[in-house]
Amino acid sequence: MDINNYMMNYTGYIYSITLSIISFILMGIDKKRAKRNKWRIGEKLLLVVALIGGSPGTLIGMIVFRHKIRNKNFYIGVPIIYILHKAIFILLLN
Repeated sequence: MDINNYMMNYTGYIYSITLSIISFILMGIDKKRAKRNKWRIGEKLLLVVALIGGSPGTLIGMIVFRHKIRNKNFYIGVPIIYILHKAIFILLLN
């Protein structure tokens, strides 16, 4: 593997991990605010962060915090986004 491919793969991993951490934290913050009846993080923002690469963190956040698990956009949409991201990632590596 040449250095350019290595750097592209490394950058992709860092990007995905960073967005996953951010989306996981956002899910936790939104769940905490929901319990306290405070201002919430919009569903659109949570889904956009999942769509642009944070789907693993969103999915894990849904499970850990038991948050958005009854919302169809999340319990159907986020796993589909996750699977599509993984398929694209595998195609890009080959």
